[in-house]
Amino acid sequence: MKPIQGACVCYWNQNLMLNANRFHSIGITGKPGSQAAMETVSALCLQLISSGKEVFIPRRHHEDIRVKGVQEVLFKQLGERCELLIVVGGDGSMLKAARELVDSEIPLLGINRGYLGFLADIRPREIETRIPPILEGSYSLERRFLLYAEIMRENKIIGSSTAVNDVVLYPGEIARMIDFELYMDDQFVYSQRSDGLIVSTPTGSTAYALSAGGPILGPETDSIVLVPMCPHTLTSRPITVNRNRTIDLVISEANPHTPQLSCDGQEIISLMPGDRIRIKQYPTEMQLIHPLDYDYFEVLRSKLNWGQKL
Repeated sequence: MKPIQGACVCYWNQNLMLNANRFHSIGITGKPGSQAAMETVSALCLQLISSGKEVFIPRRHHEDIRVKGVQEVLFKQLGERCELLIVVGGDGSMLKAARELVDSEIPLLGINRGYLGFLADIRPREIETRIPPILEGSYSLERRFLLYAEIMRENKIIGSSTAVNDVVLYPGEIARMIDFELYMDDQFVYSQRSDGLIVSTPTGSTAYALSAGGPILGPETDSIVLVPMCPHTLTSRPITVNRNRTIDLVISEANPHTPQLSCDGQEIISLMPGDRIRIKQYPTEMQLIHPLDYDYFEVLRSKLNWGQKL
């Protein structure tokens, strides 16, 4: 995170911190093609410009946002020019922004214009009341780790991607199975025939991994969970390991079709029999901004329709 005048940080727990940093230069981006998201982006721009903030938007919003005083930059430049990025959309928009800008270490704040919105805390109707306190330093800062996947073919790297939620190996065709081997820190774990494998961060444990029967991991957990998808054996179960592990998946030479690798469901890489996928923790962490009343378990109750307190 870029240094800000008057910084004062006190630790709350392992990965969530209370801050007194004020934000002056703000980037705002919304889900492309969403009229509702663009309406919220426009309202935010007007609100922040009128309060004396420096506001930046990506050039791809040029035709949708016409607010005097807003500066247009390339998307990657948001991480260089801004102290905070406000993302208007759903979790998909947050995942994309986090992957593309993680190296800049810019904190992200989500305005939920999507479906579930596990990563976006603020509703559009709350922007006038919830955003100003955050910009003046009343917020908590949370760090979450990402995964990094490299695909090796004949000892050469042919593709790579980061992932906030998960790295998923799957057959690439409906009603097909895939054969692969799993290694951890170069130690053989098992061979498996299944619909694939989900390698998930704690952030992604409430996404695809949850649907496949995996556990929910608290965001402060230093673990990766591996969840088999429809394994062809009743004894195959999810495994949780430390995030410092290096995980290798080796595609069997006997696979008759072309499997694929998905990172957050957004980056898709085609594989060949014999390919090796190496997955490990990415060196830079994502930074999330939350209102001071953020409650992770309240998020779970509301998003997953859990029972309320009696």
